[in-house]
Amino acid sequence: MAIPFPPLLYSEKPPIPAPLAPLAAAAPPPAVVAPPPIPAPLAPLAAAAPPPAVVAPPPIPAPLAPLAAAAPPPAVVAPPPIPAPLAPLAAAAPPPAVVAPPPAVVETVAAPSQDDLKRIAAHRAVELVQSGMVLGLGTGSTAAHALNRIGELIRRGTLRDVVGIPTSKKTEAHATAVGIPLSDLHAHPVVDLSIDGADEVDPLLNLVKGRGGSLLREKMIEGASRRFVVIVDETKMVPRLGGSGLAVPVEVIPFCWSHTLGRLRSLFDGKPGFDARLRRATTAGDGGKDEPFVTDNGNYIVDLYFENGIHGDLDLISDKILRITGVVEHGMFLGMASSVVIAGKDGVRMEDKREVR
Repeated sequence: MAIPFPPLLYSEKPPIPAPLAPLAAAAPPPAVVAPPPIPAPLAPLAAAAPPPAVVAPPPIPAPLAPLAAAAPPPAVVAPPPIPAPLAPLAAAAPPPAVVAPPPAVVETVAAPSQDDLKRIAAHRAVELVQSGMVLGLGTGSTAAHALNRIGELIRRGTLRDVVGIPTSKKTEAHATAVGIPLSDLHAHPVVDLSIDGADEVDPLLNLVKGRGGSLLREKMIEGASRRFVVIVDETKMVPRLGGSGLAVPVEVIPFCWSHTLGRLRSLFDGKPGFDARLRRATTAGDGGKDEPFVTDNGNYIVDLYFENGIHGDLDLISDKILRITGVVEHGMFLGMASSVVIAGKDGVRMEDKREVR
C-alpha cells in the first residue's frame, strides 16, 4: 500500500547574516551555464520539434482577487551605481546616437504662368457660349485660347449651329483650323456674343486694344454685339488707360501719315512724357525690313505713349483724335465691355459694366 507523502513546503530563502552581508555583496554572480550543444544526429529532430508550450499562469481565485488588486506593484530596481574608478570613462563615453526621422516630403505646386491664366479666363468666358449663337471672335494670344475651346466643343458636339465672325485675318485662319464655321457682318449684322482680350482695363472697364493691329475690325464687330466679354489676366488691370506705359494705337491711312502723326502730337502737346511714333514692322515682331507695320485694312499704326496714363475726359479725348483727318480709328474702347473675366493667382472673377462710366 502506497503511503502518500505530505506536500513539500517551500520556505523563503533565509536572510544572510549581517556579518556576512559585505562578503555576499562582493561575491560575483553565479555563472550562467549554457546548455550543452545538441548532438549532430539529433539536430534535425530538435529543429522539427515544436516550441515549448507557454503555460499561462493560473487564474487568481475569487476570494483572493481583492488582495491581489491591493498588492503594491513590483519594485523597480535602479541600475547599480558606476564604480568610482570607471566614472571618468563613463563620463567620456559619447551619448547614444539619436537617429533623426526622415524629412517630410513637401509637394510644391508651381504657380500658374501668365499663359495659364489667359487660358483659364478664356475657358470661363466660353462657358457663356450657347448653341445657335453668332460669335465675335477676337484676336490675340488670350482670344486664341477661346478659339481652341470653342472648336473643341464643336467637335465634341456640345455646341451646334454656331457661327463666328473673325476680327482679323489671323483669327480667320485659326478659326478655320479648329473647325469654327465663319461668316461676316453682312450676313449677321447683330452679334450675340463677342469674346476678346484687351491690352489694358481700367476700373470702369474701359479698354485699350489693338496692340496687335486689329483695332478697327475688333471695334466694328464688338460694337455690333449684344454682349462683349473681355478676357484678361490680372497684369492687364491699370488705374487709368495708358497707365502701363505701353502703346495706345491709332490707325491712320498711309497717305501723308507723317502729317497725321504731327497732328496727333500737337493734340497732346505739353503733356509730360508723351510721345507718338509710327509703328514699324520690326518693332511689331513681323521681322523683315524696317518698314511701316500694315494692318489687315492696308493702313498704318501710330502708337501713342503716356508716361502716367491718359488724364482728362476720355470721351472728349476720343472725339478730338477722331476729328483729325487721316485718322481711321483709335484703340480706346470706351464703355463697350459688358463684362471682364480676370484670372489671377487667387482665382477667376468676373466684373460687370457699371451703369455710370
